[in-house]
Formats: sequence, C-alpha cells, structure tokens
Amino acid sequence: MKLHNSYTNQIEEFKPIEENKVKMYVCGPTVYDYAHLGHARCYITWDVLYRYLKFKGYDVTYCRNVTDVDDKILKKAEKENKTPEEVSQYWYKQFENSMKALNTLKPDIEPFATKTLGEMIGMVKDLINKGYAYEVDGDVYFRVKKFPHYGYLSKQPIDKLESGARIEVGEKKEDPLDFALWKKDEKFGYKSPWGIGRPGWHIECSAMSRKYLGKTIDIHAGGADLIFPHHENEIAQSECANGCKFVNYWLHNGFVTINKEKMSKSLGNFLTIDDLLKKYDSNTIRFFILTNHYRMPVEFSDEALSSASAGVKRMLNAKRTPVDENLDITKTEEYKEFTEAMDDDLNTSKALAVLFDLANKANKDEEGAFTILFKLAQTLGFTFEKATLSDDEIKGVVGRVSEKLGEDFKSMDEILSYRKQARDEKKWPVADKIRIAFDDEGIVLKDTKEGTTWELK
Repeated sequence: MKLHNSYTNQIEEFKPIEENKVKMYVCGPTVYDYAHLGHARCYITWDVLYRYLKFKGYDVTYCRNVTDVDDKILKKAEKENKTPEEVSQYWYKQFENSMKALNTLKPDIEPFATKTLGEMIGMVKDLINKGYAYEVDGDVYFRVKKFPHYGYLSKQPIDKLESGARIEVGEKKEDPLDFALWKKDEKFGYKSPWGIGRPGWHIECSAMSRKYLGKTIDIHAGGADLIFPHHENEIAQSECANGCKFVNYWLHNGFVTINKEKMSKSLGNFLTIDDLLKKYDSNTIRFFILTNHYRMPVEFSDEALSSASAGVKRMLNAKRTPVDENLDITKTEEYKEFTEAMDDDLNTSKALAVLFDLANKANKDEEGAFTILFKLAQTLGFTFEKATLSDDEIKGVVGRVSEKLGEDFKSMDEILSYRKQARDEKKWPVADKIRIAFDDEGIVLKDTKEGTTWELK
C-alpha cells in the first residue's frame, strides 16, 4: 500500500511502526457551529482510510480529537450569555449527529481538549525545561528558531516566514515567529504553573496524540488548510518535547471550493451538512467526494451532486441477490482490481469504476457479483438502503407500463390509484395485468390496508 506523505512530498510504501498495527490521528472539529461540506470531505476521506486499513487486516487505533476550548467558542459563549462548556457540548452533539448521518465510523478514541489539560501543561513544562519555550506574564511561547526543521512540512523557508510574521498588540514574544503554547486568560482559564490561562490550539493535538497513541505515530491526517501553521507547530513542539520523530506519514485532503474559492465559515460561502442532507442522501455526498482524488480540490455545484446522485443509484440499485458469506472475495479479479486502486494512494475514483463494473455484472445475473459489490462498497462506507429510481427513470417506467396497458398515465401514483379502483371493483384481470407490467420492469407491488406501495426487486 502506497500513500502520499506531505512531509517528503513523495508517494511512499506504507510500513507501520508495529507489524499489523496502525496508530492514526486526525485533527477533529472545533465545536462552535454546524459542520459543513468541507468537514464532510475531510472526515469521509479519513473514514475511508480507516475502513480500508481495517479491511486490509490492520489493527487500527483511530484517534480524532474535539477542540472544546478556543477563541471562537469563547466569543460565542459571551455573545449568547452561556458558558463555554454549554456551547461546546451543544455543538459537539450537532457534529456527532452530522457524522452519524454521513455514515462515518466513530473513532476508537475521541478525546476532548478540556479533559487533557494535565497532559498539555506537562508538555509545556517539558518544553520550558529543555529551553524550547519561555513564559512572559502568564503567556508561554515556543522558540521557533530553536527547531531547525521548522517549515519543512509546509515547504516554507524560515526567511520567508520571517518576512510575513508580526507581533500582535499585547504579545511579548522574543521573536515574531514564536507561537503560543499557553495563553493568559483570567476569565475563562484554568489553573497552571503560569497563572490562570488556557492552552494554545497546537499544543492540544500534540498532547492528546502523545497520551492516546504514543510519542511516534504512523499516520497524522487532516485538511490541507492545517499544514501551516497547525501541523507545522505540532511537529516542532512534539519532537522537541519527546526527543523523537512525531509522525511517519502526514496525509492531507484538498479543499472543497465554490466558484473556485475555498469553502469556509470565514468567507461565508459554506454549506452545512444538515442543509445538504435535506437535498441529497449520505451515499450521494460520499460518492461526490470519492469521485475525486482526496488530495485534489473539489468544486461544489448542484450539477456535480446531481451527477453523483445518478451515479450512486446506478451502482447501488444493482440487481440484488442474497449475500454469500462463504464467498472468498479475495480470490476474485474484482477484489484484486479494487485493492490495486486503493493501494495506489487511495485512488477511490478507480475503485468506484470496479464497483460500476460489478453492478453491471450483477444486473446480468453473474454469480457472486452482488456479494463482491456489497462487500467492497461497504469498505468505502456506502450503505445499501432500499433501491430507488431517479425521476427520469420513474417517468420511463410510467411510459412503458402505460404503453403495455394501452392507457396514458401521467405518474406512478395515477397507475396505482387506477389499480386500486380495479381491485375495489373486483376487476382482478386488470389489477393482475398492471402487477405483471411492473414485474417486467423489476418492480414489486405490495398491497396493504393503507394502500399499494412499490419497490425494486
């Protein structure tokens, strides 16, 4: 299996630290507002990696943090006259519901920043003792120039970073490049050796990763927007505090753009997951995201989502047969093609092509095709809910059934209403003729006390 390592900017063979075990950390949400399509892209991408690693037989420990102490949370708390905890707990629940609706697996470990304060304080103390950090009036800063590899992940030389750096009002840094490990905050803060304050954003992930996964981990993933300064700072403080390499493989997903601009709350051009799910189901959103390579930007549009909706229906509406649990799919050609695609830096668009081929084979009643499709599609996180038809497909069915019956029906409801009337009047040959016409279309009519419903075979 090969993955693109952002640190070396190369495709590399994946070799875990410990044989058959993978320690994976993903930067989680700052919980102060609704999750948007950009979050969906990030967490679906790493959900697929998590699923695929498990599919390959790895024992994976997936840790994704929750940032529940942050400037944005504090601003919202003040604005709404609530405690920061009330704000973060409410929005975490919304995030959790959105992730569940998108069918992403829950991480094995989901630590909250406020529950890991002791580890953060301990790490900051280590950095001060080793000379990598210093305290000024209750604030603690990291000495960037004491870490020679700073800027390597983001490919930014230190002189370029220096030219863009500046000291904000109220900051007392030794150098404009230095970043905060601990911030003085007497209103919302916590007790520390440096007075009442709260952690800087970057130290949170370093401390949580070390506590739950160890000093060196296999994979650290997140959105490309986190490369600098967040991940750059994580590397610096972790490697200086721990005295060893922090991460073996850095993975980053591309942005979601609208009109070529990155989707973000600050730009006000974001679509929430909740709003999106009112128009499209989770399979469609996942299909839209996986059609594109995870490292590339994705341009959002209603046309792209509509195309994804049609594509996912074509794939998941394949003719269904009972899943054969005894079939060893690893011996099949399709499994080989699927894993070759996924082993090539998660080439999900190629993997989807294999699934389309399997859907076609299932429709031709090829033995085992649906079982292989079902198992491989689940590996990408698709759910096989009731098969449905698109509006255009329904129109086609109505037209063909009308032609067989010598009538001119305008909708499915009109045909079912006509059949109900025939049944009420005990015109059984007419009702049967309609049922057979639908049967020829691969549609089963079900008569109940409440009326007649239809579903695909």
